[in-house]
Amino acid sequence: MQPPSPASTVTAAAPREARYSPAPAWWEMRASEPGVPLAHYLFVLRRYFWKMFAFVVTTTLLALIICYRLTPIYESTATVDIDRSAPPGVLGTEALQPAIQDAEQYLATQVDLIQSDSVLRPVVLQFRLFEREGEIADTGREGFDPSAPIRLKRLKVRRPPNTYLLKISYRSPDRRLAADVANAIAQSYLEHTYKIRYEAAAGLARFMERQIEELRAKMERSGDALARFEKELSIINPEERTNILSARLLELNTEFTRAQADRVAKEAAWRALATASTEAAHTASQREALERLTADLNAAEQQFAEVKAHYGPNHPDYRLAAAKVAEVRRQLESMTRSIAARAEIEYRTGLDRERMLEQELKAAKAELDSLNARSFEYQALKREAEGDKKLYEELLRKIREATINASFQNTGARIADPALPGNKPVFPRKGLSVAVAFLLASLLAAGAAVMADHLDNTVRDPEQIERTMNTHVLGTLPMVKSWKGRLAPAGAANGNNADAGLAGYGEAIRTLRNSILLADFEREIRALLVTSATPGEGKSTTAFFLASAHAEQGHRTLLIDGDLRRPSLHRRLHLPGAQGLVHVLAGELDWREATLAAPGHDCLQVLPAGPASHRAADMVGRRLAQLVEEASREYDLIILDGPPLLGFAEPLQMATAVDGVLIVTRAGDTSRRAVAAVVTTLQRLRARVVGVVLNEVRRQTGDGYYYYGYYRKYPRERLPEEA
Repeated sequence: MQPPSPASTVTAAAPREARYSPAPAWWEMRASEPGVPLAHYLFVLRRYFWKMFAFVVTTTLLALIICYRLTPIYESTATVDIDRSAPPGVLGTEALQPAIQDAEQYLATQVDLIQSDSVLRPVVLQFRLFEREGEIADTGREGFDPSAPIRLKRLKVRRPPNTYLLKISYRSPDRRLAADVANAIAQSYLEHTYKIRYEAAAGLARFMERQIEELRAKMERSGDALARFEKELSIINPEERTNILSARLLELNTEFTRAQADRVAKEAAWRALATASTEAAHTASQREALERLTADLNAAEQQFAEVKAHYGPNHPDYRLAAAKVAEVRRQLESMTRSIAARAEIEYRTGLDRERMLEQELKAAKAELDSLNARSFEYQALKREAEGDKKLYEELLRKIREATINASFQNTGARIADPALPGNKPVFPRKGLSVAVAFLLASLLAAGAAVMADHLDNTVRDPEQIERTMNTHVLGTLPMVKSWKGRLAPAGAANGNNADAGLAGYGEAIRTLRNSILLADFEREIRALLVTSATPGEGKSTTAFFLASAHAEQGHRTLLIDGDLRRPSLHRRLHLPGAQGLVHVLAGELDWREATLAAPGHDCLQVLPAGPASHRAADMVGRRLAQLVEEASREYDLIILDGPPLLGFAEPLQMATAVDGVLIVTRAGDTSRRAVAAVVTTLQRLRARVVGVVLNEVRRQTGDGYYYYGYYRKYPRERLPEEA
């Protein structure tokens, strides 16, 4: 029967593995990793507890030692009360000055003023603070510079909220000096504010004294000019005469207006009578007599009409009535002419009166205009003289007020509570410093532990692998201290050793075997490849003990050493390694002839690798698939101990020839990137990745291994073979 080629093996295996899709790359897994549970952080704190404890204790003790070695600093505080309602003066407007409206800005100004050079310099010179180290700020190597502004490092000026108090605090190793300096600064502040006010008032007084001489000369000149003008007018006060002329002018103007109206009325009446209009004559002053004559004329004419109707012209009554009518008409015409003549006379009289009043009005107006012109000049001179005199008197009063107010020492500030020497140092505060050091050290230690755990890129616990690599952890193998640094001896964990660590390892191996063989896979696993990402992960030890555990159950098991580059199983089992898998793959030997019985195991057969060969990648091929196929008919389980997968080609061909691949990793040492690369590579080849095994697990490696400690606590009965 012709053995199947590797290509045909892969092709035949492909349909049953079609449901397995390639795993994502490690960076994709890392990006899709869900949030880390809180229990993991608690484990991290437990894992680094003693390191954190040592760091916190060391830091706390160091802080306590430093606090005891530091020089104690005392603080004294002087309280200054700012009185907003106190007037800055006792006379004038300063005495009536209202309270400060913008108190916030005013108090901020006073705080800056207390820390100014003008206030601090006298105190520094008085107590010779420049000779004390650390008292004055910004002192270079050259020492104290008298020309530079002074700043005290240990001075603190603050304002308690919602108050008008200023707290002047000073710190010093000398408790008495701290109180004296604080009081001296407060007193220097009061003296400086008084000095500022006094110098400002004195300067204002000096300025006003220079101005008052000019005002005095100007007042004298304006007074002389006013006296000369009054002498020229020969009056003491021209305002009275102006008032008289104004009243007379008003009266003349009224009379002139009335004369004009009367003249116009008389002229209209005269011109109407001049036209011989009878109706106009009725508007004259003698209209009553004229109306009687008109009534007589009408009666005579009516009588004449009646007579005329009865008698002729020659009748005496006719002539008498006609004569009466003529006489009455003559009297009416005569009276009309008389009224017209009188109206003309009245018009001429009114016209003359109007002209006379006009002349008087012009004369009075001219006199008033002349007097007003001189009066304006007089008033200007008088106002100038009075203004100069008033300004002189006001300036003289201001000088006297400024002189008195300058001597009044009231700055609106007073020392409410002088500073006293402190009983307890304010620095260092041992309790607070130690508590802060303990808290900061604890936070720093916890942060460093979490950061170290975050930067740790190794596999540690099953939950982490399942979250990041989309694969299962079938088992975890505890660390056996006696194996550290050397290969595990054959049969060390076969269950006959009473050591709890070895017994726990045996239990873990049997648990791993059951996890592999009892899992619900689509195809029963008859051939299993045990590999790792890098060398030194413990894959050969795991493969051997896994085969031993299966053989102890009475199942025929074949263990094949597939690491053709660095074979190790024959040395561990004390078997000859002159011939083995190398000769079988080369066709020089049948695999049954190279198979050896494992010492101490009835059902375990071992196929050594044979001499090391550098042509391993070329030798592994279809003959290995044929070997596995033939051995599967004779053995219940075939375990192939393969070389590390990364960097070697033959493990890829071995993975396609078996039913499943078991990846061995070392907890806390193997890189997650390497394991993810192995899983990705195997799933890309559609090889069945059974799962991952965590080797050399310790309690401090991860938060999922606590149950291994229970094995040594579990009571075991002493078996006959152990006795």
